[in-house]
Amino acid sequence: MRFGTFIPQGWRHDLVGIDPTDQWATMLSLAERADAGSWESLWVYDHFHTVPVPSQEATHEAWSLMAAFAASTSRIRLGQMCTCTGYRNPAYLAKVAATVDHVSRGRVEMGIGGGWYEHEWRAYGYGFPRIGDRLRMLREGVEIMKQGWETGQATLDGRYYQVDGAIIQPRPIQQPAIPFWISGGGEKVTLKIAAEYAQYTNFAGTPDDFAHKSAVLREHCDAIGRDFSEIVRSANYNTVIGETEAEVDDRLAAIEARVRPHLGDATDGFIGEYRGAVAVGTVEQVTERLATLGEQGLAYAIHYFPEAAYDRSGIELFEQKVIPALS
Repeated sequence: MRFGTFIPQGWRHDLVGIDPTDQWATMLSLAERADAGSWESLWVYDHFHTVPVPSQEATHEAWSLMAAFAASTSRIRLGQMCTCTGYRNPAYLAKVAATVDHVSRGRVEMGIGGGWYEHEWRAYGYGFPRIGDRLRMLREGVEIMKQGWETGQATLDGRYYQVDGAIIQPRPIQQPAIPFWISGGGEKVTLKIAAEYAQYTNFAGTPDDFAHKSAVLREHCDAIGRDFSEIVRSANYNTVIGETEAEVDDRLAAIEARVRPHLGDATDGFIGEYRGAVAVGTVEQVTERLATLGEQGLAYAIHYFPEAAYDRSGIELFEQKVIPALS
């Protein structure tokens, strides 16, 4: 199994209490640590407003961070899980990603999806198209980016995007193109797009859901004659780990205490998402659950540690005991 880690950027209230002028130093320190360690990749989310409720807490922009991490790390691969197609013109995004690929010397991953956070869509003036339209935008966007990266130019007279000879030079260092991670588990459209274009997928990580989405993806691959095994399947995991169940409970209590002043009534639901999650538990529990998923075809697990900006001992425990057992 391969492993990636998220860098806290504020979106999930994971930098609260840290002065905004000090937050980049916190993120950079975690990125440099991951770069020097056992992680294959680091990741950020592509969002503008905090969750589960919008607030005035800082949320740092994904592609600005990609460029900064590209210049300040040397080995680790760099991704977003996932870029929202509707937030940037795809020809422009292809240009941005190609530039970051050069800054990083060929380490960019393109996580891409249809988007879902209605509040920030409307707040930024993007409207909020129906889900079918958002997914059709995703398909057109992927076509434009692929064409631009592979040929250096993109032309598409689409329903949602019209580009006419958009020059994407220099092309990415990675050839023929930056790898696509098609994110989302929509069975009729998203997984069909993944079957056509993805080198990686990213969808639900619970055993039953993962098995079902994998079966649907296989069907789409079979329908177009693509080898299902060519696509690496990944999932994201909220991760709180300890040597004992009491330690895990203490860690969850610390997270709850930190966010409650900012989330108020939404805190219980926020913490509830962690309790019973696949990667929340003792070392033995988390290792066993991930191993079971590995037997089902999970080849890449990306872990979000809500404590990361404040306490790195959980990350260290995962690095020391879980990664060696499953790599």
